[in-house]
Amino acid sequence: MMHRNRQQILMILAIAAAGLYATDLLIIGPLGQWWSTRSQRIVTLRKQVHEGETLVKRETDIRIRWDFMRTNSLPSNTSLAEQKILSSFNAWSRASRAEVTDTLPQWKSDSDAYSTLNTRIEAVGTLATLGDFLYRIESSPLGLRLNSVQLVNRDKTGQRLSLGLQVSGLTLTPATKP
Repeated sequence: MMHRNRQQILMILAIAAAGLYATDLLIIGPLGQWWSTRSQRIVTLRKQVHEGETLVKRETDIRIRWDFMRTNSLPSNTSLAEQKILSSFNAWSRASRAEVTDTLPQWKSDSDAYSTLNTRIEAVGTLATLGDFLYRIESSPLGLRLNSVQLVNRDKTGQRLSLGLQVSGLTLTPATKP
């Protein structure tokens, strides 16, 4: 009789353990995974809402910057754009007394909405003239961006320097330009 009760108790414990395992496998595990996925999605959505609120707060600044970029971008005609950027570099070099020794323009189309004119410029001069040349490029209203600047010593005294620039100019397609 004691043996039978013990078997029943073991049978009940085995069924309870199997039930708990099945509950964990079929209910608790998927529910926990769903909960963590939902938590990650909430974090992502909160981040996106924060970024959206930041953009809304900066709307006027972004619109002013975009209008500036549209009005000061290079012409959509490739020949006119190259002529404008090269004549600008010549004017800046004359004004700063830096000697431009080499220019290499190259077009790159990243999108249907815009393309960029990447230009490699080599100039020679003193530190003051090259600094003035860089200042004139940076303070220009043209839609230009300095991608890289390299300054190299050309003589033993350091009076004659060589400046290597990689400059990108923005050109908008006629559909997006006013």
